[in-house]
Amino acid sequence: QVQLVESGGGLVQPGGSLRLSCAASGFTLDKRNIGWFRQIPGKEREFVAAIRSRSGITITDYTDSVKGRFTISRDNAENTVYLQMNSLKPEDTAVYYCAADFGTTYYSGSYYFKESTYGYWGQGTQVTVSA
Repeated sequence: QVQLVESGGGLVQPGGSLRLSCAASGFTLDKRNIGWFRQIPGKEREFVAAIRSRSGITITDYTDSVKGRFTISRDNAENTVYLQMNSLKPEDTAVYYCAADFGTTYYSGSYYFKESTYGYWGQGTQVTVSA
């Protein structure tokens, strides 16, 4: 059974850091495209970051608002994808979700920014940035 479980969310002050984890079971993460999204109540889910491999090369993408602050990475031994979030801002407050795409066709980067690309989702973890 395919399952994704996020953890690591919490309350942090502006300027602080958190590391979110996305642990996978039922499949191997290193062969799949993985994305992080976030959602504020009343708003659509927003792309945050994605990681995928092509011919042995790891490719990462970020939405502009988190570039230079967030880092997505993968630990194949742990079958876990991480989202390291530094210099957090109040506007980063949201429920964060990880998602997996099992497609094997190569697409351009923007394909992985879309919520509809991903067929499997975790339950989400709350991140609150507040003084």
